[in-house]
Amino acid sequence: MAVNDIPQALPTLPVHPDPETDAILDSGLLHELAHALGGPFHFLLPHRFDANLAAFRTALDEAGVDGHVYYAKKANKAAAWIERCAAAGAGVDVAGLGELRETLGHGVRGENVVVTGPAKSDELLRVAALQGALTAIDSLGELDRLIALALGLGLGTRRPARLLLRRLPPAQPDSRFGMNDAELTEALDRCVRAGDAVRMEGFSFHLSGYATRPRADLAGQLLDRCLKARALGLRADRIGIGGGFAVDYAAADDWHTFLAEQKPDHYHARKAFPAAGFYPYHSPVAGADALRTVLATTPQGGRYRLGDMLRETRTLLLLEPGRALLGRAGASVFRVQGVKDRDGYAILTVDGTSLSLSEQWFNSEYLPDPVLVSPAGRARGDGVHPACVGGATCLEADLLTWRKIPFPAPPAPGDLLVYPNTAGYQMDSNESPFHDLPLPPKVVLETSGDRRPRWRLDRRPAC
Repeated sequence: MAVNDIPQALPTLPVHPDPETDAILDSGLLHELAHALGGPFHFLLPHRFDANLAAFRTALDEAGVDGHVYYAKKANKAAAWIERCAAAGAGVDVAGLGELRETLGHGVRGENVVVTGPAKSDELLRVAALQGALTAIDSLGELDRLIALALGLGLGTRRPARLLLRRLPPAQPDSRFGMNDAELTEALDRCVRAGDAVRMEGFSFHLSGYATRPRADLAGQLLDRCLKARALGLRADRIGIGGGFAVDYAAADDWHTFLAEQKPDHYHARKAFPAAGFYPYHSPVAGADALRTVLATTPQGGRYRLGDMLRETRTLLLLEPGRALLGRAGASVFRVQGVKDRDGYAILTVDGTSLSLSEQWFNSEYLPDPVLVSPAGRARGDGVHPACVGGATCLEADLLTWRKIPFPAPPAPGDLLVYPNTAGYQMDSNESPFHDLPLPPKVVLETSGDRRPRWRLDRRPAC
């Protein structure tokens, strides 16, 4: 159904230009993969991960700061990213025993793993200690369990259980993670009394949101704590500032125009989303530039920049980016199965579900525009052809896109919808084989010059 007289202009949110991904869309490869795999799939671009990792390392080098980057594995389950970490000597942040075993199974050394998450199981603590991983301790009870385990295993001077003490952020006092001032003081005393069984290497925190100043301020406070811990005879030579480095999906003008224009009439069933609940799809300071800003900020009450303070105190900086290492490193592909006309727009049904586009399950919407790809290449046409996008389940709420997307050509069965830049949290955070639908496989694309991309299925370890 061609609809050229829309009662109100439909807002769009195109992502930043990406000629390499455009070439993949135009190559015909995606239709071949959709046919071969028989359903939706995600494609991954590992070289983009490599470039993002290199950018963070460059930011540390420019500031003269010793640091270590850990990929936050929860952002995407693909084995390809762990393979890249192993090859590049980067670390991995895990929160469970399965993640730890998979990371080790792909060749990442235990000493390059940091274990986070609350109330870790005894088995997770045991494997982490034996493999030399760094464990972020979330409570006094967890610290006692690690100390008892280390003593029981006979760990000592040559191979103590390595740990950080996680700080409850003062700005987020209702967080269920971390310890307050009194608990940290007691934790330091228990680390001293544990002797050689454990090695207290510093402090860590994780903040919600993407603001840079709160990270610099809290990092400055942890530096003071490190100095006091060293006075007690503890190592305390590093701080972990977590993740929270935004990804910039769209241009500033496009993002602000979208926010100003979007309204319930632009969504199927007049679905209303709070604008404050959207991810900030434009960020003026993102990725490695956000790290540069943190390092260049003078913490509250400090005398000079955080980067200078880290150098002067000889303190190592630990980072745990997830989404920021996956920026532009993958996309999600769905095939149109059906088109149903409604009053002024169409409802598309694709061969997958919104469980593979995770933003929809947080009372929000993944806003970057999907790209319509016909069997002959990207669809190009005249006029506006609005459509929302539903999944293949029997649930009313199973919509990949509630928004009426103004496609440039009428979508038809057999066309593909490509959602750009989905590697960070979107692909698999909430995936489920509901209705016995298979989980979309991940396809690793390797590009080289003018040659058509080569592909393989993502590998998972046997362990």
